Amino acid sequence: MNFIITLFLSLILSSGLMAQYILVPMDLAQANHIKAYGVAYWILKKNINVEWLLNYRGGSFLFTSSPSFKRELQLRGVTFEEAGAATVNQIYAQIEEQNMEKVLLEKAPKIAVYSPPGFQPWDDAVTLVMKYAEIEYENIYDTEVLAGKLSTYDWLHLHHEDFTGQYGKFWASFRNETWYLKNQIAAEELAHKLGFNKVSKEKGAVALEIRKYVDEGGFLFAMCSATDALDIALSAVSTDIVEAVFDGDPLDPAYASKLNFNNTFAFKDFKLIPDPAVYEYSDIDVPPSNMPRLRDPESDYFTLFEFSAKYDPVPTMLTQNHVGIVKGFMGQTTMFREEKLKSTVTIMGKIEESNEVKYIHGNSGKGTFTFYGGHDPEDYTHRVGDPPTDLNLHKNSPGYRLILNNVLFPAAKKKKLKT
Repeated sequence: MNFIITLFLSLILSSGLMAQYILVPMDLAQANHIKAYGVAYWILKKNINVEWLLNYRGGSFLFTSSPSFKRELQLRGVTFEEAGAATVNQIYAQIEEQNMEKVLLEKAPKIAVYSPPGFQPWDDAVTLVMKYAEIEYENIYDTEVLAGKLSTYDWLHLHHEDFTGQYGKFWASFRNETWYLKNQIAAEELAHKLGFNKVSKEKGAVALEIRKYVDEGGFLFAMCSATDALDIALSAVSTDIVEAVFDGDPLDPAYASKLNFNNTFAFKDFKLIPDPAVYEYSDIDVPPSNMPRLRDPESDYFTLFEFSAKYDPVPTMLTQNHVGIVKGFMGQTTMFREEKLKSTVTIMGKIEESNEVKYIHGNSGKGTFTFYGGHDPEDYTHRVGDPPTDLNLHKNSPGYRLILNNVLFPAAKKKKLKT
C-alpha cells in the first residue's frame, strides 16, 4: 500500500513538473508572432517576469505556467508549448553553448505615442500594430512635451511628424487640399498658443525636449520621416531653414554653415533641400522621395545583421526574427545613406552591397534611439489616403516584428544590457 501511495504521489509531482513553464516559440512554428508580443506585454502587466530567449527559436518567450496564461494564449491564437523543468534546463544549456542569451523582462513599459490630435491608429504602423497586439499606449503631442510630461514614460514613438515646420513637404502636391490647409492652421494656432511666433520654432523646441528625454534615460523609436526630420530640426535650432511659403519670411541664406551636427542623434554632414516644391528634406534619404526608384516589391529585401547575443544583447534583441532577410517597403524616408551616419550608430539592417541602411540604433546620454526607414512594412508604397493594413493578413510579418522588439526593449533588466 505504501508503495502505491508513493508511486501515486511521484506521478502527481512529475506531472506538475512537466507543466511548470510555457514556451512561446517565435520561429516558423508560431501561428501569430504579433499577438505573441501582446501576450508577453499582458503578462508583464500582471507583474510576472518573462524571459526573452534571444536567438533561441527566433527569440522565444518563456514564463511560468498558469491556466489563465494558457487560456489567454489560446484566445489570441498564439502557439505555445508546455515545458517541464528538465526541458527548460536543456534549453538553458543550449543557450549557454551557442550564440544565444536569456534576457529578463521585468516591467511592462509605459508607452507614449507622439501623434497630432485626430490621427487614427492606422495612420501609423506602430500604433496599428500595438492596437492589433493589444499593447497599451497613450497619445501625447506638443503641449504635453513642452510641459515636461515625457519623463513619465518609458518608451516614446514618434508618429510621422515633420519637426522642421514644413508641413511634411506636401506643399507642391497638396497645398490646396482641405486636409493640408486644416493641418497648417491647427499647427500655427498651437504654436501661437504655446508662445512661439512660428511653427518651425515651436517644433524645434519640441525636438530639444525629445533630445533631453533620451539623454536622461528614455527609449526613443521613430519611423519614416520622423527620423531625419527630427535630426534636421535639432541641427537647425540656431538658424532658419524654412522658406516663406511655410512661415511668411525667407530662410537664412547662411543656414548651411550654421547647422550643428553635434545636436543630432544619428546623422551628420547632410545637405538640406529647402525648395518647397521638392518632396524631400535632405540627402539623408535614399532613394530620394521626389525621385523614387521603385523596385519590384517581390525582389526588394534588406538583411538583418547578426550580433553576439552575450556581448551585444541590445542589437541582438532588436533584430530578433524568424527570418534573416526582410521584405522592403517605401516611405517618405525609405532608407538612410550609410555615409550620412555617425560612427557611433549601430547598423542593424541594410541592403547588402549598397549604401542603403534600413534599421539603426544608438545611444545618447543615458538613453537610446532606434530609427527604422519606411512607412508600413506590409504596404510597399503607402500613399496619402490609402486604406489601413489588415494585420489579420500579416500575423507573421517580419517587418512588424522589428517594431515590437523595440516596444518590449525597455522591459529588459538593465544590468543584462550593459556591454
